[in-house]
Amino acid sequence: METVNDVELRDETIFPDDHVLSAMLGDSFSAYQELLKLFDDNQLNYGWRFYHDVNMWLCKVQKKEKTIVWMSAKQGYAQATIYFPEKHIDQIYTLNISEERKDLIRNTKNTGKSKPCIFEVRSADVLTDFNEVMQFKIRAK
Repeated sequence: METVNDVELRDETIFPDDHVLSAMLGDSFSAYQELLKLFDDNQLNYGWRFYHDVNMWLCKVQKKEKTIVWMSAKQGYAQATIYFPEKHIDQIYTLNISEERKDLIRNTKNTGKSKPCIFEVRSADVLTDFNEVMQFKIRAK
C-alpha cells in the first residue's frame, strides 16, 4: 500500500490531488472539503502550485487579484494561514472569534510586518472562527 507523508508535498512531480490529500489528511479530509466549499461560497479562486522558493506545494486562495489565504497540507491536517499587515492587527482582536483563537493569534510571531493567523483544519469546528477572520481579510483595504 502506498504511504503518503509530507515529504511528497515537496516533490514537484506529485500533484496534491484528492487521492494524495485524502491519504495525507486522513480523517481531516472532510473538513478540508468543507473549507473548499467555504471558498466556493465566497467566490474565491484557489489552486495548488509548486513554489520553488519554499520547495513545496501550496494552495493560494484569492478574491480577484487579492490573496486571502495560503494553505498547505500536513500529516493529518490542512493548515490555512491568513496574513494581515500591521495596520489591521488590532482589529483582528475585535472580531467575533473565540478567546482561545485570539490568544493563538497574539502568540504567533510576526512574519516581517505581517501577522499570520494560522488555522489547523483538523475538523469543521475551526471553520467558524476561520470564516470570521477570512471575511475580515476580504473586506480589509
